[in-house]
Formats: sequence, structure tokens, C-alpha cells
Amino acid sequence: MSAAQARTLHLLLALANFAVGVAAFMVIGMLSPIAGDFAIPHWEAGWMMTIYAVVYALTSPVLVSATGRFDRRAVLTLGLGVLALGALLCALAPSYQLVLAGRAVMAGGAGLVTPVTTAIAVATVAPEHRGRALATVFGGFTIAQTFGVPAGVWLGYQFGWRLTFVIVASLAVLVTLVLRRLVPKAIAVQPTSLATLAGVLATPALLLAVLFTACFMAGAFTVYTYLAPFLEERHGLGAAGITAMLVIFGIGGVIGNALGGLFTDRIGASRTLVTLGMAVVALVPFLTLLHWPPLAMAVMVLVWSVLGWSANVAQQARLAALDPKRAPVLLALNASAIYVGTSIGSAVGGQVIARSGYDLLGPAAASLTLLSLLTLAAVGFLQRGRPVSCPAGPGV
Repeated sequence: MSAAQARTLHLLLALANFAVGVAAFMVIGMLSPIAGDFAIPHWEAGWMMTIYAVVYALTSPVLVSATGRFDRRAVLTLGLGVLALGALLCALAPSYQLVLAGRAVMAGGAGLVTPVTTAIAVATVAPEHRGRALATVFGGFTIAQTFGVPAGVWLGYQFGWRLTFVIVASLAVLVTLVLRRLVPKAIAVQPTSLATLAGVLATPALLLAVLFTACFMAGAFTVYTYLAPFLEERHGLGAAGITAMLVIFGIGGVIGNALGGLFTDRIGASRTLVTLGMAVVALVPFLTLLHWPPLAMAVMVLVWSVLGWSANVAQQARLAALDPKRAPVLLALNASAIYVGTSIGSAVGGQVIARSGYDLLGPAAASLTLLSLLTLAAVGFLQRGRPVSCPAGPGV
């Protein structure tokens, strides 16, 4: 595959991740309308993220491994189709319990999409260009943050939250049609199986490497899940103000995604992750401990977003380099770890708010981010100059 063909393919895969990102995170902007509609507190509405995260984390590695020998285009379109069905269930749900069920179905579909797109990106470029390729493919996910979450706020307040799920379903169907038409069949990706997954799970250093993502994302979502109600209560922002702040966060994500690819290719993945983690630990407590003026808060949110989103590309490149033969499964586990972290962060944030209000969200987030840095040190100790991979076993 030529460089131009690979670039076109990566842009198409970014479109798939855009649909997944909108589906995953749009509900953050709709916590208040949904909570009001079903007469539940904000922390309970946060379970929409928690359920999605748990189902994604449990099913994605298994589904990606089990479908590892099937055509990648077919797997992508299947995942997007399931996601669309789950979104329609949410839109029509007469109870909050059925909304949670719909979110679970959406997560099952999304779990087939993002790991496959990143595995294709890794397989279609030389190692020295992985950072930029992953930044392109994962860029759809971060752009979804820029538009999807703020759109969820605006639509949820203006037209009702159910319409947003109809839009998500329509977007997933549209992307499916585009991928079916334009993505080539039989893309060469390292085949995987359930035995591959078992081999990775039996390798402690690889599990610790993936654990970085869970801890880092837990720190981020301890605050981010409740950013809209935090801004509403602390700063008195309405729909327009919250939408603007979330757009700023999304812009930071796009910048961070691009910088993550650049730094990964220039200074290496591990050094990038250490630098970003230390910066987040130093910054995030002050997001909620201090009462910032709105303009200063916007700057803080932007910097925090840039730092957080820069880590995703570096971590994926790091995992692909640790064990190239099993990279598809590692990347699936990494995608699951994103949602494990999302689940943990949402749950921790909800408990912090329930027990002590919003002030301690930042320190709690910093503590979880610090754990992610400890996992980097642990993997380095276990490696000590030798590869982390073990014999793959049969069926790999």
C-alpha cells in the first residue's frame, strides 16, 4: 500500500472513530436534561458512562480476538450497526433502566470499531511513522469531543436528549455506508484469536503496560464526567456557557492528539507519557480546589485537555512496539482500558461529589494519574533490558 493510499485509509478510519466518539461521550453534555427527565440525581445519571465503560471493557478484547480472522471491513461495519441499534433503543426508552440497556448495546458495537481501526493504522505504516498514523485515526475520536459533547449540551437543552440519540444512530448508519463503499477488503492485519488474548493476559508486563491507560483515564474522567454540572453549580453557567467550555476542551483534545503524535515520533512514547503524566498531576488539583474566574477556568480546561489527549497516541504506539505480533489484541485491551478508566473515574467522581462536593474532584484525579506513572516504572523494572512478550502459543 502506497503512502497516499494509507493516508486516505487512515482518514476513513478516523471517520469511524468520530462516530464512536460522539456516541460514547455525547451523554456527558446531557446529564442534566436526562437526570431531570427521570427525576434522578446527577451522580446517578453518570451511570450512563459507567455502564458503557464496563460493557466495552469486558466485551471488546473478546470480540476483537474472536473476529480476528474475519475481514476487517466487515467487522467495522458490524460494530457500527450494533452501535446504531443501541442508540435507537436509548432514544425510544421509556425508563432510565432501558437507557442504560441501550448504552450497553452501544458499547458492544463500539468495542469492535476503535481497536480494529488502530490495528489497521499500525499495520499500514513503518514503525517510525506510527505516531502520526495513530494521531490521524484517533483524531476522529478527539474531533468528536470538540463537536459531539457540546452538541449534546445544546441539543439536549434545546430539543430534548432523545433527539441526540437519533442523531447518533443516523451518523453510525451513514459512516457504515461510507466504509462499505470506500474501505478496501482484505486489509493485511496480524490475525488474532482467543489464544492470542490468553497469551497477552498471561504476561504481567503487558498487563501493567495496559494498566497505564486505565489509571490515566480514570484520573481524567473523575473530573470530566461531571464537568458540565460542576460548571453549572460552581460558576453559574447555563447551556451556552457550558457548551463553550466543552468546545474549548474539545479544541484542546484536537491539539493534544496532534502533539501526541509529534512528540511520540520525536522523543519516544515512554518519555512523552512521563512528561504528560507529571504535568497533569501538577495541574488538575487546582481545577476544582480554587475558584477561578471564567476566563482563567477556560485556560485551565484547555491546558488540561491538551495534556490529557496527548497521551493516547503515545500509549498506543508504546503498546504496538512492546509486542508487534500481538498488537491488535493489545490495542483492543488498551481501548477497553480507556473505558475501565472511564468507569472508575465516573464512579470515583460520583462518590467524591456525594461525600464532599466538587472541591476534591481535582485531587482525586491527580492521585489516579500518579498511579499511571507508577505503572510505567513497574514495566521498566520488569523489562530490565529484555522483551516483555512471551511465547504466543497455538492459534496466534
